[in-house]
Amino acid sequence: MTQSELIILNFTEIRRKSIKLWEGLPKSYYNWKPDEKAMTAIEMIRHVLEADYGWNIIINNGNMTNYKTPWENRPFISVADELEFAEPYRNTFLESVRQFSDRALSETEIVHPGNGEKKILGKYLLRIGYHESVHAGQFLSYLRAMKIDRPEIWD
Repeated sequence: MTQSELIILNFTEIRRKSIKLWEGLPKSYYNWKPDEKAMTAIEMIRHVLEADYGWNIIINNGNMTNYKTPWENRPFISVADELEFAEPYRNTFLESVRQFSDRALSETEIVHPGNGEKKILGKYLLRIGYHESVHAGQFLSYLRAMKIDRPEIWD
């Protein structure tokens, strides 16, 4: 198995578990948030899904200067709707990762637009997986605070 295949496997497993969590959210709780500064539950879901679009630009050394998200002004309808809308962007992102050779993963430098730091592509991709995993942990906390049964993700 190549490094890119392992990274994709990791992304796929993380997303599978995220979806299990998100699908456990009743529609009546979409706008719940633990405090005024936090994202709502549905905003967090969108944030994670929307990130694939930006990550794909970054890992392909695209220009983020005039970044515009396809989700701009899109209403929140449902978790299923968010997943359906995000699917082509997710597929494009995963296909980009699939194209990277082991050498590219260990030698290509990526500049993160948020802080300007340079990272090796393979390590940057692992940080992307960590980003979603952190939000999965936050989402578990949201569900606990809402007193909603948390889906079993530890399979």
